[in-house]
Amino acid sequence: MTPSMAPARSPTTRSTPVDDGAYLAVKGLNNRAENSHLPLRKRERTMQGFRSPGSLQRFISIFSALRNLFVAPRHKRSALATHIHRIRAMAHWKVVTGAAA
Repeated sequence: MTPSMAPARSPTTRSTPVDDGAYLAVKGLNNRAENSHLPLRKRERTMQGFRSPGSLQRFISIFSALRNLFVAPRHKRSALATHIHRIRAMAHWKVVTGAAA
């Protein structure tokens, strides 16, 4: 069906949004409180898989160093720059672990 053959919609059949003003008055008032809890919630999600805070601390102390080595920084980089970063990270990892190159 072409646009010229499409049935015309009358103004009464269109849905019009209801603007009662009450929603707009309270919209976003709780954002500050919710956003201040985000670091705490992230910490809670991280701790869910660990039996004790000590085991979490041992894991994080090693994992954060490894992540900093292997994950490229979060700014715009070309695919080639990311590839070179990963090659250098693997070379450094092999030197540190004593693996054969």
